[in-house]
Amino acid sequence: MQQEITVLTLFLLGFFGGTHCAGMCGGLSSAFALHLPPHIGRVWLILLMNLGRISSYTLIGALMGALSQAGMLLDHTRTLQLVLFAAANLLLLMMGLYLSGISAAAGKIETLGKPVWRRLNPLLNRLLPIRSVPACFGIGLLWGWLPCGLVYNASLYALGSGSALKGALYLAAFGLGTLPNLLAMGIFASCLQRVLQNRRIRLAAGLLVCAWALWQLALLWRNHFSA
Repeated sequence: MQQEITVLTLFLLGFFGGTHCAGMCGGLSSAFALHLPPHIGRVWLILLMNLGRISSYTLIGALMGALSQAGMLLDHTRTLQLVLFAAANLLLLMMGLYLSGISAAAGKIETLGKPVWRRLNPLLNRLLPIRSVPACFGIGLLWGWLPCGLVYNASLYALGSGSALKGALYLAAFGLGTLPNLLAMGIFASCLQRVLQNRRIRLAAGLLVCAWALWQLALLWRNHFSA
């Protein structure tokens, strides 16, 4: 049951995180869309690019899960998993406040991935403008490593999963949650970006994420710490 709840949590994080994606990835998605070759179907290439992005998320999840799996083999206890689950939901609460515009503290987490992105960015530039289907997928793969607090939050869940397979599943669920918004942004970029940047929509989405995180923490407390 807990696995199903975590998968749903991460899918909803990706979906409601669309307000953040509009600001962070909306411009990037639009720029990629402008570089698509005219002789290949636009919608197909945008979908392929996003599948590349989700593939990278899934790989990150598998790596985080494998890392925790190795640790669990050495330490046969659920304590570490519970700590990581609590930390993931605390970070989820912070991300909800960030998405809603109440607090920008969680946004600072995204600076952690900048060194990796600086190394990958030259590879991305080599693939632009997009001239082929493989290049389109390759850009999506690189895009998946863009510093993003939402991805780091999902990765923390994967790190507490104790399994490479579960970690991959968790990040794939997160990636699929982001898919509707980023697909629409690639096709209807300017219109959708204005909607998702609306203050009331951002506030509502962020508060929903906060409420979900608090519910998860309440369940954790009731199931493992209450008398």
